[in-house]
Amino acid sequence: MTVTEHVRPTWAPETAAQVLSAEQRYADELAFLAAYDDGARPPGWALTPRAVVTFIQGSDGEALRLPADRRTGPDGTELPASLTIPAKFVGERSLVERCVVTLAGERGLLLVGEPGTAKSMLSELLAAAVCGTSALTVQGTAGTTEDAFRYGWNYALLLAQGPTPQALVDSPVLTAMRTGRVVRIEEVTRCLPEVQDALVSILSDRRMNVPELAGTEDGLIRAVPGFTVIATANLRDRGVSEMSSALKRRFNFETIHPISDADTETDLVRRQATAAVQRAGAAYTVDDAVLDALVTVFRDLRSGRSGEGWDVERPGTVMSTAEAVQVAVSVGLAAAYLPGGDALDLVPGNLLGVVRKDDQDDHARLLGYWDGPVRRRAEDGSAMWRRLWDLRETLR
Repeated sequence: MTVTEHVRPTWAPETAAQVLSAEQRYADELAFLAAYDDGARPPGWALTPRAVVTFIQGSDGEALRLPADRRTGPDGTELPASLTIPAKFVGERSLVERCVVTLAGERGLLLVGEPGTAKSMLSELLAAAVCGTSALTVQGTAGTTEDAFRYGWNYALLLAQGPTPQALVDSPVLTAMRTGRVVRIEEVTRCLPEVQDALVSILSDRRMNVPELAGTEDGLIRAVPGFTVIATANLRDRGVSEMSSALKRRFNFETIHPISDADTETDLVRRQATAAVQRAGAAYTVDDAVLDALVTVFRDLRSGRSGEGWDVERPGTVMSTAEAVQVAVSVGLAAAYLPGGDALDLVPGNLLGVVRKDDQDDHARLLGYWDGPVRRRAEDGSAMWRRLWDLRETLR
């Protein structure tokens, strides 16, 4: 055995990936919808726009029936006679429809909103449904270079052959242009302005010049039908770079708001926390009352006002649904792997870990919330809130 060979530890079993892409998780649904709706499709699309909306928003509990002559998939597999499509994104149907229409018109789509409002998830679902892959992705950071939006070079080939098409390394954007697919750009405003502006000509001219290959067929690469861009940006992130007016004009902006309905948010937190704990090999056993209390605290601190109408001082950190899911997962894993305590006792400490991130004054704001709504609810006779009030000392 050579030193370059990889040895898998005997204690590490062969398992599936931790997280599958949307096109992998929902492959059966995508194949079914492709056969179910045979209406008009924009060039390069895997599904009709109507089927894309159904994939994301669900079929409202209705079992969609597939005609007998369409029950064979493109790879020869047998498709089910009927299928109920579950909703995957919690948001207004009209918002999803606008996103789909934007992409059908081959215009850039920019999803903006607070952190944790499922912008990236919606971006992934749209890309998977529209072109069959969400893998063409650029993660925007302060260190992202223009090569991530344009192209790079295989320097070994470059030195050996000079600038040739074979030495060119396509970026995800360039690959999407060549193949007529959707490219996703996460956190576009974290890229430096001069890097962002590489997208201006791509979105307007739908072509990319390669000066090193000028005069050859590969010196000018034109986007084929179906190519478009979905970008995301957080409204409250620090250290972001403002987009230029020229780049903004090339996107349709859609704002993703936090979930407005408490029951819907609680159900989402429960489903996602249950799935995460199950992936860890345990059963999710957190009581619904504990989950309701957790989501109530997050919603109160996020909005600055309790459900009863009491004013609450908002912390500087974002109390997102995604953070609520992580707390629910932590409580669920502790209950599964370290049994013996009350799951409710774990809530304050995990909340403190969420709140005390950027601003030390947020610690005092959380204590103020305990001295306000938590204490009032305890005085009103709620045993659960009384227990949370008794746990105030764990926040110090």
